[in-house]
Amino acid sequence: MKRIAIPLNGSKLSPHFGHCEFFGIYEVEAGEIRDIKHLAPPAHQPGVYPRWLASLQVTDIIAGGMGQKARDLFESNGISTHIGVPDWQPEELAKALGEGILPTGENTCTHT
Repeated sequence: MKRIAIPLNGSKLSPHFGHCEFFGIYEVEAGEIRDIKHLAPPAHQPGVYPRWLASLQVTDIIAGGMGQKARDLFESNGISTHIGVPDWQPEELAKALGEGILPTGENTCTHT
């Protein structure tokens, strides 16, 4: 099972995870979504989101883009990063990752 975090603004993928309204947490098993939660994140400061999401047993984060420092922090907390994803609905992104077919591409973040 994967527990996937997706930063959201409204019902769409947030272009910058550090400024999202909330995170969708999708539990996916065998390509099927088993549970969805929407959680407001703590105040954004470097390193807070990776630790918070790790405490929720998140295994993966999907984002349009992410600076290298943030990617390193997520990875050091045991969370795999998937960036440069298409502008799909969050449920489609989570299912695609669960099925192992999530397309990734260019990092849309310019932070280092």
